Amino acid sequence: MGNKFVRIFIIFLITIITGIEHGAAREFSDVAKEVTEGIEKGSAREIARHFGAAIDLKLPGNEGTYSRNQAELILRNFFSRNPVKSFEVQHQGPSRDGSVYVIGTYTSKNGKSYRVYFLMKSISGSMVLHLLQMDEN
Repeated sequence: MGNKFVRIFIIFLITIITGIEHGAAREFSDVAKEVTEGIEKGSAREIARHFGAAIDLKLPGNEGTYSRNQAELILRNFFSRNPVKSFEVQHQGPSRDGSVYVIGTYTSKNGKSYRVYFLMKSISGSMVLHLLQMDEN
């Protein structure tokens, strides 16, 4: 009786842990997709929905840690100066520390090309955009 109970309890724990991990992976994937779509549309508002209280932002002419509102304004200005022509994701996946990264190429209508890197982390149980970097190619 006791041995059977232990087996059932272990199976129950594995099921719960696997479900939690799957849920976290799905949430990472959903947030990555929404941020990618925001970049494709040139929508600072859509992207800013996934900022935490502060974000590390590295754009041409602006580099630092900014509040959500400041970062949204800086990103909006970037998109207005460099309207999106296309955004293509080249790589994405998990990092060793449990965060998720996406690397892509942003091409503006004015002919400039940028290497885009963004990093998402789980902070206080929520998936947030921790770093957004755009370097001119």
